Amino acid sequence: MSKILIRGAKILGGEPQDVLIDGDTIADVGVGLSGEGAEVVEAEGKVLLPGLVDLHTHLREPGREDSETVLTGTRAAASGGYTAVFAMANTFPVADTAGVVEQVYRLGQEHGYCDVQPIGAVTVGLEGRKLAELGAMHESAAGVTVFSDDGKCVDDAVIMRRALEYVKAFGGVVAQHAQEPRLTEGAQMNEGVVSAELGLGGWPAVAEESIIARDVLLAEHVGSRVHICHLSTAGSVEIVRWAKSRGIDVTAEVTPHHLLLTDELVRSYNPVFKVNPPLRTERDVLALREALADGTIDIVATDHAPHPHEDKDCEWAAAAMGMVGLETALSVVQETMVDTGLLTWAGVAERMSAKPAEIGQAHGHGRPVSAGEPANLTLLDTEYRGSVDPAGFASRSRNTPYEGRELPGRVTHTWLRGKATLVDGKLT
Repeated sequence: MSKILIRGAKILGGEPQDVLIDGDTIADVGVGLSGEGAEVVEAEGKVLLPGLVDLHTHLREPGREDSETVLTGTRAAASGGYTAVFAMANTFPVADTAGVVEQVYRLGQEHGYCDVQPIGAVTVGLEGRKLAELGAMHESAAGVTVFSDDGKCVDDAVIMRRALEYVKAFGGVVAQHAQEPRLTEGAQMNEGVVSAELGLGGWPAVAEESIIARDVLLAEHVGSRVHICHLSTAGSVEIVRWAKSRGIDVTAEVTPHHLLLTDELVRSYNPVFKVNPPLRTERDVLALREALADGTIDIVATDHAPHPHEDKDCEWAAAAMGMVGLETALSVVQETMVDTGLLTWAGVAERMSAKPAEIGQAHGHGRPVSAGEPANLTLLDTEYRGSVDPAGFASRSRNTPYEGRELPGRVTHTWLRGKATLVDGKLT
């Protein structure tokens, strides 16, 4: 069991302190700790956070290993400061049985770069017609607690009600991809001024907002928990804010790209900016930032969606939707939320570690940086600025919207239960 002394780190952005790791646990936190017999990591000026937790990751395995695998995806996660990720169910075969979720869970255990918690499908084959084996997936070795048909909406109100009732029995949560399918047929981008000028099929905000409104009312009716995936509009913010004011048990996430990018970028016709839900307006972006700051939006989740080159290097209409995000998420949050004064680093830790761990019941993650806690940690050089080069990504895919863009902050170290997965910016 090795000892590691992190010297002079600003825990959650506070005053410099030392952190002593002994084995898989934080042994002590204080000033002037002894480094005798310990590997010393000089962390002066750097910010130490609890290991990040992503409630929305696409690892693509099984079935689309050309895009990503559990190994490459968790290496990307460690590079971005994550110690746990929740893997979405839209794989091939779909993760709608105990067997598939256990396969993904065990692959995560074998590779060891971060913990992998599978998300189970709500419906069989993501087809929205029949509930999947929710109980069996929960009782499996994977212990599934979050269920989502992400990529598709559970648009049938009766099926959604039954899912909410079912997961209530074991404290689970349904994570909804809010997209009314009839309102988005043929949609290519956000419906608005830009879509009208470009002649691309519009994706109206109401397609998201109407589903969220329905589902928070269903959750209230059955007394269950609902989580809103990748919330993207100012109207959605107001609905969630209203629901919380009524005491409805709803949580919501926003992606880094929806905090920074707008639909104006679609004017380039570069499919790297094609994503589901689509990039929205500047007004929406500012509303999302405000909502994340005031707690209406609970967490940041990456919606890391890797695609091979050929699925993005084509005309806009034929391109796949999605962006990689694990390796740039913390930098985007620093630029949009911390450097703007909207969040402190303690607030970032709450929204990117503690709260997602709580929603997904990722035990041992999202814990305080204090003695006796699991040594799941990430160290960030906040003074760093550099342009994004996807050639250096650990992810198997390169479909980032930030290529060549200068972003602040760089994760230098990540520890999973005291074991370094990233040292000086390099995977171990």
